[in-house]
Amino acid sequence: MTSIPTRPVFAVCVANDGCDDLSAGMLYRLLPDETAAEEGLVRVIDDSGDDYLYPADRFVIVQVPPSEEARVLAAASAEVA
Repeated sequence: MTSIPTRPVFAVCVANDGCDDLSAGMLYRLLPDETAAEEGLVRVIDDSGDDYLYPADRFVIVQVPPSEEARVLAAASAEVA
């Protein structure tokens, strides 16, 4: 079966609760993880550049227009590097 490509999902951190690898107010890319979602978690590429699970209530999903996705992804990659 061929997988359907999905659009990137972004979210703003609204509460870092003392986590050193999250910054409140910063935009993060979320990665698909159905198992984590069932547990109320999201998989986030955090400030370390790696993906980790965090409580979903620390984030608010942001809609990025398809025409701007490449720019947002490029900016996110530059921040981590």
